[in-house]
Amino acid sequence: MDYKMIQSCIWVLGLAASEEFYRLAFGFTVSRKRDFPEGKFTLSYLTGSGSPFELELTYNYDRREPYRIGDGYSHLAVGVAELEASRARHEELGLNPEPIKGLGADGRGTFYFIRDPDGYLIEVVRRRG
Repeated sequence: MDYKMIQSCIWVLGLAASEEFYRLAFGFTVSRKRDFPEGKFTLSYLTGSGSPFELELTYNYDRREPYRIGDGYSHLAVGVAELEASRARHEELGLNPEPIKGLGADGRGTFYFIRDPDGYLIEVVRRRG
């Protein structure tokens, strides 16, 4: 069988702020959105260019406290060919990227991290090819 990753879901405190973060940081767009007023939540699905993978943002209407990022959660990852330019752009946007880390075969770093408005880590990885 051939399994393909289709989505990952995170719960967010502010839907508009999270959608804007992922738009600014990575160029993701809202591909679809579903409101469930009876259940008091909204699902917003974001996609990036060239990939069918979706990031599902779940916004619960009544939530007032930030979510505790559990011990089992690590991070999401996105790939980019121009890692240094991406980090510089994130710095210019005020997104506070961490320094580039990792030693690639060519001596250059291979990734860095930034955090979304809810504190979730996103690893930005140098994409080869």
